[in-house]
Amino acid sequence: MSGWDEHVAREVARYEDGDARLPDEPDARQRQLTRMGNAAGGAGLALLMAGRGTEASNWFHRAAERYRESIADAPPGSWGRPIGAMKALVLADDWPAAEAAARWGLELGAAESGSPIGRYAAALALLVLGRDRDALIHADVIRTSDGFPHDVGDALAFLAAGDLVGYTYAVESVLDSFETREEYLEDIPVADTVLVLQALAARRGLALELSSPLLPATSAGA
Repeated sequence: MSGWDEHVAREVARYEDGDARLPDEPDARQRQLTRMGNAAGGAGLALLMAGRGTEASNWFHRAAERYRESIADAPPGSWGRPIGAMKALVLADDWPAAEAAARWGLELGAAESGSPIGRYAAALALLVLGRDRDALIHADVIRTSDGFPHDVGDALAFLAAGDLVGYTYAVESVLDSFETREEYLEDIPVADTVLVLQALAARRGLALELSSPLLPATSAGA
């Protein structure tokens, strides 16, 4: 069994354990659904790294479903749920579903949020929908916000502006931040944000050739 296969097996086991113990109490249920979404997304990332794209897509779709299901009883401002759903569906290369998730995020009020993470959800949603001019407004807010990764905000802004040079510097900085960190979501060492940025870049003719142990062997426009 390869290292990625071990990651897959662990994440699938986490997901199935969560499903088997899914509570009825609303708050506990939404938390468990979120953990299941994280596990499904982790399985998808590991499968993607292992070159098992079809299986990865199935798990990314499962992650998006759990994130969306979890929102009903989630506290206000739980922007990680629509963000997770959008990222999962972009990584699944299912753009119609990603666009539906983007519209859902905007319907939840992301564009009116006062928090940087809410504005990130808005910028991401608008980029997925191809509304780059609108996305730029929100990206410009988050790139200078305290407590938000400025290089991610920069990358979103440069994508929205169609600025290849600016995007190159920004996405390379995001990748470097992943390569120098010690902890990853679900313990899966993958630069998932870079993959999402690259997918958005590819639709604008801006994707780069990037090489890293944290990216699949072919990462341009992943």
